[in-house]
Amino acid sequence: MEVKNLTCIGCPMGCFLTVSIEDDRIGVEGNTCPRGADYAKKEVTNPTRIVTSSVRVNGADIARVSVKTASDIPKGKIFDCMKEISAAQMDAPVSIGDVVIENCAGTGVAVIATKNVPCKK
Repeated sequence: MEVKNLTCIGCPMGCFLTVSIEDDRIGVEGNTCPRGADYAKKEVTNPTRIVTSSVRVNGADIARVSVKTASDIPKGKIFDCMKEISAAQMDAPVSIGDVVIENCAGTGVAVIATKNVPCKK
């Protein structure tokens, strides 16, 4: 049996979780709400993350705009995603929710702007 210790990020409680994995069975202890068990099971079977970064903006008073993945991506794709984000750039104006990259690193997840950036004055 394999045992992993995690700190839950499913809610503000931050419960200390003990996850036991034996064959196809996953047991979770230490969670105070159902989200803890869901988080732990997902983290040991298919860990994912939201990626946040910034992208260059042309024609604006600021050089970069903050961006994030529209949903979580597989943890193993983070570096591929960051490589695409680092190469991307946009022209001003930029609005919150504008799609910067449609299918980042083949994940099927878009990268979107999280800030409004007007054109240079």
